[in-house]
Amino acid sequence: MSHPVLLNNIDHHDLRVITARGAAYGDDTMSVPTFFREFRDLQAHYPIVFQPTADGGLQPLALLGLRQGENLFLQGERWDAHYLPLAIERLPFLIGIADDEPMIHVDLDHPRVRRGEAATGEPLFLQHGGTAPLLDRIASVLRTLHDGLHDNAAFIAALLHHQLLEPFMLDITLDDQSHIRLSGFHTIHEQRVRQLDGAALQALSQAGYLEAMYMALASMSQLRGLIERMNCRVAGR
Repeated sequence: MSHPVLLNNIDHHDLRVITARGAAYGDDTMSVPTFFREFRDLQAHYPIVFQPTADGGLQPLALLGLRQGENLFLQGERWDAHYLPLAIERLPFLIGIADDEPMIHVDLDHPRVRRGEAATGEPLFLQHGGTAPLLDRIASVLRTLHDGLHDNAAFIAALLHHQLLEPFMLDITLDDQSHIRLSGFHTIHEQRVRQLDGAALQALSQAGYLEAMYMALASMSQLRGLIERMNCRVAGR
């Protein structure tokens, strides 16, 4: 159960946030939403796929695992990758609308949130006024996420217009002979990208979409790393 409220320096002056990673803090998730401008940072570590949404659209995701509720990059309280997805970093904060404007909200029931001067975690506000470095960073992350997720609609529309997405399914046999099926996602259709004419390529490039498409294609090589991580976890290594 979440309890998001508008953040302010009066009611929440003593709020602290735990920045360590861990399953206890909600990090043990198979995937996180992303946006096309984040693909360059993600593709070196995580496969990028597209998942159908209830409204008939598609949402880009960074895959962190191969099974629901399992994050293969989570090693105890350590995140085993050089880049932390922004959708993970922003927790327990979110953008909410207040007076018709996007504002920072905080989930008071999130396991990262603590209260009191003696509580563990990083402060959000300085003792004598002003915002602490953590909150400054979170404000930047939320702004980037808010703008990026908003821009996804046009990106997805362009992919669908050019029929550049295809369903994706992968059957995996692990070293212990157990099986995992990864399904319900879409990927960029590489052959159709190659068949685009000059006008389409120019339009996609000018919008910043062409680079993102190739970043998503390149990211699929990270599936091998996910499978190896899964093999290590099953073997207890």
